[in-house]
Amino acid sequence: MVRVGVVEDDPHSRDLAVAHLARYQEERGTRFDVSVFDDGAGLLAGYRADYDLLLLDIEMERVSGMAAARRVRELDDDVVIVFITNSPRYAVGGYEVQALNYLLKPVAYPAFAQELDRVRAQLARRRRRTVLFQADGAYHRVDVADITYLESAGHRVIVHTLTGTHSVVSSLKAMEAELDGADFRRCNSGYLVNLAHVTGVEQNDCRLRDGTVLPISRPKRRAFLSALAAHIGSVGAAS
Repeated sequence: MVRVGVVEDDPHSRDLAVAHLARYQEERGTRFDVSVFDDGAGLLAGYRADYDLLLLDIEMERVSGMAAARRVRELDDDVVIVFITNSPRYAVGGYEVQALNYLLKPVAYPAFAQELDRVRAQLARRRRRTVLFQADGAYHRVDVADITYLESAGHRVIVHTLTGTHSVVSSLKAMEAELDGADFRRCNSGYLVNLAHVTGVEQNDCRLRDGTVLPISRPKRRAFLSALAAHIGSVGAAS
């Protein structure tokens, strides 16, 4: 399922984009979940970083596609943006918001389908398991593989990643359920560790690739070491 936002204030162009999506879906077997907005303001109202693709008209009266894209990029680094415009000169600013491309109106189906092929290829290359959470007033989508460990901090959870930390209003139990099926295991009641980042165990300490050392509690030690051994075995078998 590819979640698409169509943002277009001209009814004819909007209907054409939706019709092209329906035709592509029928021809390629791709499933789309399409949301339609007649202005950038509608897209931004309550925006959550769970779209895969945004088809943005650039020229709109209230909030332009470029202004909407700038705000979206403050909240969402991952969504693919394709501009739809009457003139290529308006698309120059697309580099600023990491737009994949632009399509000229009226958009012919062959060009539209070719662009969707590119979008799907890009999505497929980066399709990895992610987790979506709210922190610091914004939504963040983080690659599970980039999470090193999670730390309980009262009514919050500190998510430690390769690039930084995020403070999330949640519980470690809830985050553990969110990550069910991934190779995360508690080394004690306050830490949930990504086993892929463990480089060794020394007595009652767990050492991670970034140099972090976390304590292993006596009640959790047996289960933690067993899970770590199983993870190492599965990685070795896969390689």
